[in-house]
Amino acid sequence: MDQEINNLIKKEAKRQQEKITLIASENYASPNVRGVLSSVLANKYSEGEPGKRYYQGNEIIDEIENLTNKRALKVFGLKEKNWHVNCKAVSASIANLAVISGLLEPGQKILAMNLTDGGHLSHGWKLPSGKPISLSSKIFNVAYYGVEKNTEVFDYNKILKLAKKEKPNLIISGGTAYAREINYKKMSEIAKKVGAYYLADIAHEAGLVAGKALGSPFPDADVVTMSTQKTLRGPRGAIIICRQELKDKIDRGIFPSLQGGPFNSVVAAIGVCLQEVESLKFKKYARQVLKNAKVLASELKKYGFRIISGGTDKHLLLIDLRDKNINGHDAAVLLDKAGIVCNKNAVPYETGSPFKPSGIRLGTPACTTRGMREKEMKMIAKWIYEDLIEKRNPEQILREVGQLTKRFKV
Repeated sequence: MDQEINNLIKKEAKRQQEKITLIASENYASPNVRGVLSSVLANKYSEGEPGKRYYQGNEIIDEIENLTNKRALKVFGLKEKNWHVNCKAVSASIANLAVISGLLEPGQKILAMNLTDGGHLSHGWKLPSGKPISLSSKIFNVAYYGVEKNTEVFDYNKILKLAKKEKPNLIISGGTAYAREINYKKMSEIAKKVGAYYLADIAHEAGLVAGKALGSPFPDADVVTMSTQKTLRGPRGAIIICRQELKDKIDRGIFPSLQGGPFNSVVAAIGVCLQEVESLKFKKYARQVLKNAKVLASELKKYGFRIISGGTDKHLLLIDLRDKNINGHDAAVLLDKAGIVCNKNAVPYETGSPFKPSGIRLGTPACTTRGMREKEMKMIAKWIYEDLIEKRNPEQILREVGQLTKRFKV
């Protein structure tokens, strides 16, 4: 046992237990998922596809990957004759790049959501100056759609007009801080009208879709990507599901384009989490995540906080702090000292900087996994108000948070 590392792990476990995680992209994997991650599967190298490996000794690995793929199809109600699964990407960002590079030629165009309106770096972000930031924006041309200034939600007719003007080869929906449900059918129709592929990135919503709490991007999207560690409560990894006719393009986008051998222990752990998703308990969890987010948003509004788009349909909400004389970075630091862990975040029509944006993002997946419900959301909203607005001593709030978290084990 490496005592130094072990002591640090114990400290991290203590931190996770004693504080409330409101980071929308974090969750707690089950002991079964974590156990598989440390199994002997980590010892095996398995470049290639099941039945077509570049190394011998992969017959068991093939069975594990095939089983995980079948479970993914079952969870989302899909048939193998129509849809193909690749669960080997080491992250959803890598999955997105694999899809983009698999479907497009360098220089072709992407239409994606503006980052400050809630989009994601991996969809191809460039600074307003035109400087490319993500690798996809260095290889492909990118145009952006966003939310309306008065409503802070999409106008799909305007997105259609923009698509007709830009003529993209690929349209991407999804992001990290858009709190309203996306109309996948309308996005699909827009893509079809301009002859583009449609990629639905449900990195955040995957567990809520699987748990039947949110609408599904199937069968509207051509390709769907997702993280497995967020609302799916699995290991840090990703799943790509595409139409069967795109199978070879997508698989080659992962290997040999971007990766060598996959993390077999992660693939197996994804399989474990997908089996957990099938339970009635998980479906109740998914519904409670939404209930908690709506109550948290409503309570914060009562305390005078401005919630972007006026509320949420999902597991996350975005707070604009520009009328509170505090930026998102300083707010997140203050809340962390009080035992409430969230993240700074840009807001639509941002006037701050990337390091000191105007908002904070809150999410309910992790605290809901712990068993917290509407009553606890009201307590959390009160603490956020006391910490940021009343300027109450964070250490006092931290002690109260600690009393609450003792009752909800990680």
